[in-house]
Amino acid sequence: MARSAAAIRHVHFEDLGVFDTVLQNAGYTVQYWDAGVQNLDHLDPLASDLIVVLGGPIGVYEDGTYPFLVKERALLKTRLAANRPTLGICLGAQLMADALGARVTPTGIKEIGFSSLGLTPAGNAGPLRHLLDVPVLHWHGDTFTIPHGADHLAETAVCHNQAFAVGPNILGLQFHAEIDASQPIEPWLIGHAVELAGAGIDPRALREHAARNGEALRLAASAMFFEWVEGLQY
Repeated sequence: MARSAAAIRHVHFEDLGVFDTVLQNAGYTVQYWDAGVQNLDHLDPLASDLIVVLGGPIGVYEDGTYPFLVKERALLKTRLAANRPTLGICLGAQLMADALGARVTPTGIKEIGFSSLGLTPAGNAGPLRHLLDVPVLHWHGDTFTIPHGADHLAETAVCHNQAFAVGPNILGLQFHAEIDASQPIEPWLIGHAVELAGAGIDPRALREHAARNGEALRLAASAMFFEWVEGLQY
């Protein structure tokens, strides 16, 4: 049975990455919706079998500067209230947390680079166990509290709340597992050049770490996402 997936994208190079291949192999048709360009009023919050909300270099709390966030949050509130399958990555996870009543605030420090996750017992018991001991990409300066009723799944030394889940259908990931780091990471390094410079991070080091960790991350992230998709309840 063919299923549909809608991916809400905020910057062009932060796409589904390796998750796109998993979805296609699982029989999903994927359509991108570019927030701030396409009118999200035209995206039915309940019609798609899966919605993935991708990352971006803005804050959940910047409604006045980026008015489309109001519509995006409203869409997610409707979607999550219906327990429809939803995945959020970085900004997407923060928007989901906000829609579920949690707080999203700046951390005061940029967590940018590849490092491994620490998993909680709930994280170890689910799909995220595939990522144990595999460096994932972190790229954020905000954090969320764990929504009421959600399971806390992962943490790092810099950011305690790295992932949450509400049952099998709702998953928020602060980190980037989706990036196909086996491919050049150059679009990220160019697109976020100002942020990297402000944080004092050398793009050459990130490029080297991406090349070193790319294949292991691609395999682990694909296995993690495939298991999550297979466990969705429609």
